[in-house]
Amino acid sequence: MGIREKAVVLLSGGIDSATAMAVARLQYDVYGLSFRYGQRHGVELAAARRVAAALGAKDHLVMDIDLGGIGGSALTADIAVPKEAHGGARAAEGIPVTYVPARNTIFLSCALAWAEVLGAGNIFIGVTAVDYSGYPDCRPEYIAAFERMARLATRAGVEEGVIFHIRTPLIRMTKAQIIQKGISLGVDYAITHSCYDPTKDGLACGRCDSCLIRKKGFVEAGVPDPTRYVPQAPA
Repeated sequence: MGIREKAVVLLSGGIDSATAMAVARLQYDVYGLSFRYGQRHGVELAAARRVAAALGAKDHLVMDIDLGGIGGSALTADIAVPKEAHGGARAAEGIPVTYVPARNTIFLSCALAWAEVLGAGNIFIGVTAVDYSGYPDCRPEYIAAFERMARLATRAGVEEGVIFHIRTPLIRMTKAQIIQKGISLGVDYAITHSCYDPTKDGLACGRCDSCLIRKKGFVEAGVPDPTRYVPQAPA
């Protein structure tokens, strides 16, 4: 067997990033990159570590970036996380308060830096433009723009002719399709985490946008949802 190319995978510990890593490892040696960025749902880092171990990442780097110092998001500042606001669909009123300013740009820039050091020409990110919360940095045109920038802003690109690829294997898939894909690749979704506002012991709230999208995905995929949710009071 020949030496496999390397790929950096942005790994949040959720359904999408876990599936993206499972796809990436079919062809590449994978290196997971996660962030402790001041998010209220820090339990996701434990999930990211579980996913990296389960999927055989060659390395898993957790970086500290204080986006809480900037604020501006319900995930990093003292702003309430909306509950049952738009039923798993994009909010008609615009980009939700769970959007973290420039988060994917910051994360992809760090991934690009590590990829350059590793000699990896591929970066995987589990964005989707179908079942998502309306974030501007999940759109195909944004990914294409970042990829163009990556080829212009690195020594590897300028001096060595390295063509960096931002791989988005899930971008045209629904959450149900993503789950079905992951199941076919052996992903154990019981070790993942999606909730924006979990309890201290890691139970998912079951009512935030991310939980609603996750629930809907499992139902439509016809797959039992292994998530541990906070017990809901009867209607």
